[in-house]
Amino acid sequence: MEPKLIDHLFRHHYGKMVSVLVRIFGLAHLETIEDAIQDTFIKATISWKNTPPEHPEAWLTQAAKNRVLDLFRKLKAAHKRVPNLTTGTETIAIQELFLDTEIEDSQLRMIFTACHPRLNPKDRISFALKTVSGFSHKEIAAALLTKEETIKKRLSRARTVIQREGVSFKIPQGKALSNRLNSVMEVLYLIFNEGFHSTKKELLIRKELCAEAMRLCQLLLTHKSTQTPKVYALFAVMCFHAARIDSKTNHDNELMDLRHQNRSLWYFPLVALGNTAMHKAVEGADFSSYHYEAAIAAEHLKASSFEKTNWKAILKWYQHLYELEPMSIYILNMAVVQLQDKRFRESYQLLQQLVPETLGQRRYLYYATLSDYYLTQEEYPNAIKYIDLALDLVTNLQEKKYLEKKRVAMIL
Repeated sequence: MEPKLIDHLFRHHYGKMVSVLVRIFGLAHLETIEDAIQDTFIKATISWKNTPPEHPEAWLTQAAKNRVLDLFRKLKAAHKRVPNLTTGTETIAIQELFLDTEIEDSQLRMIFTACHPRLNPKDRISFALKTVSGFSHKEIAAALLTKEETIKKRLSRARTVIQREGVSFKIPQGKALSNRLNSVMEVLYLIFNEGFHSTKKELLIRKELCAEAMRLCQLLLTHKSTQTPKVYALFAVMCFHAARIDSKTNHDNELMDLRHQNRSLWYFPLVALGNTAMHKAVEGADFSSYHYEAAIAAEHLKASSFEKTNWKAILKWYQHLYELEPMSIYILNMAVVQLQDKRFRESYQLLQQLVPETLGQRRYLYYATLSDYYLTQEEYPNAIKYIDLALDLVTNLQEKKYLEKKRVAMIL
């Protein structure tokens, strides 16, 4: 069997198996469980080389079930109070936990555990990617632009806090559910954004992160208590952005801005899925930042060409976003919108409000936008000056090449 298929199965099943086993054994045995699942997949890699099973997923599920009994035997030797589950009603209960609906319930419990408020916010996303999504230390480090050792420390710290604080493996209820759900959505939004606009030097898009964020968001939508308008809005945002992924780069892997994207590559079944989610998202009275972000993305998708984009509608949604969360990035986006709408004075006034440092890693976008403004005014020295500042700050190679091509065009 091809390594790629095994990797896919590992990614697809790891989180499921960890979640079910944690539900059986408890969070105190999380590390042992993770080791056991890892061992199952190593055995699969070896045994499938010559004779792959007819139904790989069923093989993995059965192997995981067998590991349950192995683990219980080991734990029973160390802790006399662990029950004998080799026969009787307890064994039937274990079998039931491997039903699809129960696996989904276990994964939801794990997502809420990973996003527990007791955990450091930086640790939550690493812990979710590892325990729920099956990402390796190396993959998480690459996704979050940090060292493997740092990821290992974050995961270790998360496990320690979970044990020390006696975190429960359950879906919260009442007010606690609302607060924790916000944390879960923030983590999923960060995972998706890292995939859609990667901060990794060599890659602009990481589809596997987008896909995983969408899968976990859909999982929230399978449970009645988490089928909220806000979650539907988040899923709509993901669908609308993911629909444009294939048009973000060309055949030479060069970045394509919205004006030059091939709109025939936009995947409209995803747009339809996003529209369905948005219909449910607006059933409530309260609108979140995800609602407004989805509305902005939808406006771009509605336009048959860049020139037909409804910039005034997009500006309105950004203004609502800024009222809800007064962040510098929204002012910058409003400046870009005004620039596209040929409202140059208004764009410049917005840019003057900004302190570039407040944009963090995205501050190169401020200088690139300021360069675009001066280009519209035919002030070429200033346009070149600010695009040079953007080039000094941008880290992604595809974005750097895109800005370099713009600079060349200025001096021709």
